[in-house]
Amino acid sequence: MRKRRKGQDCRMEIIHEIAVLELAQDNPWVINLHEVYETPSEMILVLEYAAGGEIFDQCVADREEAFKEKDVQRLMRQILEGVRFLHAHDVVHLDLKPQNILLTSESPLGDIKIVDFGLSRIMKNSEELREIMGTPEYVAPEILSYDPISMATDMWSIGVLTYVMLTGLSPFLGDNKQETFLNISRMSLSYSEEEFDVVSESAIDFIKTLLVKKPEDRATAEECLKHPWLTESSIQDPSFKVKGALEEANALQEGKKPCSQKTAKSIRDRI
Repeated sequence: MRKRRKGQDCRMEIIHEIAVLELAQDNPWVINLHEVYETPSEMILVLEYAAGGEIFDQCVADREEAFKEKDVQRLMRQILEGVRFLHAHDVVHLDLKPQNILLTSESPLGDIKIVDFGLSRIMKNSEELREIMGTPEYVAPEILSYDPISMATDMWSIGVLTYVMLTGLSPFLGDNKQETFLNISRMSLSYSEEEFDVVSESAIDFIKTLLVKKPEDRATAEECLKHPWLTESSIQDPSFKVKGALEEANALQEGKKPCSQKTAKSIRDRI
C-alpha cells in the first residue's frame, strides 16, 4: 500500500487497518495478517491467501454455477460470526460487499474471509460518527441522510449482501449513482423477481429484518444468528413452487375457466 495516494498522506489509514487486523487475528472469519514491511514509499501487508477469490464471482455466475441457498446459509453464518466479533470489539466495517468477502477455496466451496478494513472505524462510547462513505449499492439510508453511523450500518449492508448472494441481483441498483441513492432513500426494492422463485420464505424474512430504514429497528449480528433461517433446515424445496404452479394449471383446466395469456405466461414462467 502506498503511503501517499493522490497527494494525501495515507500512512495513518494503513496503520489503522493493521490495528484492526491484529485485533481480529484470532477470528477465523477475518483475513489473517502475517507480516508488515515498511519502505520509504510503501507499507507491505502480507495477508493470508484466499484461493477461492471474491464471492462476487459466484454472485453473478449463471444459475447452475451460482450459490445454492444452503451455501448462502453456511457462508452467511460465517460472515455474521465475523461481524459479531468485530462489533463486540467496537469495530464497524462500513464496506461489506461481495468484493470484500473472499473464499478459502472455490471447489469445493471453502470458508469466508472478511477483508479490506480501509473504511472501518472504531466506535468510541457515545461518539457520533457522520461520514459519507461506502459503495453506493450497499450504503445504508443513514449515510445518505448524514445521520450517525453505527453497527446497524453494517447490518444493512449484510441485508443487501444476502439479497445479492441469493439472487445475483442488486436490490437498489439504478442507472447511475444518484438513482441508486434515491432507490435506497425510498426503500424501492422488490421480492417478486423470478429469481426469488427458488428462495425460501425464511430467507426473505431474514433479509427483511435487515433492510429496514430505521437503524434501531434492524436485527443485530447476534439476533441474525438466532434467526430460523440460520438455525433450522428451513430451505423450501424449489419443486414445491413448481408443484404449486402445476396444481394451479390443473385447477384451471378442470374448472374449464378461460386462462388469460398473462396467467398462462405466469404459470409457464414459474414452471
